[in-house]
Amino acid sequence: MSIIDPVGDMFTRIRNGQMRNLSFVIVPASKFRVKILDILKNEGYIANYIQENSDTNKKTLKVNLKYYEGSPVIKEIKRISKPGRRVYSRANSIPRIQNGLGLAIISTPQGVMSDVDARKNNIGGEVICKVF
Repeated sequence: MSIIDPVGDMFTRIRNGQMRNLSFVIVPASKFRVKILDILKNEGYIANYIQENSDTNKKTLKVNLKYYEGSPVIKEIKRISKPGRRVYSRANSIPRIQNGLGLAIISTPQGVMSDVDARKNNIGGEVICKVF
C-alpha cells in the first residue's frame, strides 16, 4: 500500500497516539520527516524520537509523545500544504499561530525551519503545518 501524503500520515499517527494516551508511535522514516521531528523536539512538542531498523530492513522512527499533567502537549497539529494544494508564503506574510504561542513549520530553500527562524532569516517557503 502506498501512502499519498507521508507527512500527513505522520501527523495523523501522532494525533491518534495522543488520543489513546500512548507513550510512543511508530512512523516510517524519511529525511523530511526527521527534519520535522527535529523542529518539534527543539520546540518542546515531543519528548524524543529514535531511528530504528525493522525486521524487513525498513527504517522506522519511534516518536516518544509528550504529556503535561495527563494531557497531550500538542493540542492541534494540522497539515496546511497538501499534495493537492500547495500553500506558499513570503517572509513578511508567514502566519502567526495563536498570536505567536503556536508554531508553523516552513520548508524553505535553506531547509525546513520554524516560522520564527524563517522570519528572522527573511525567508519564505511552503507552509507545511501548524502546531499548537
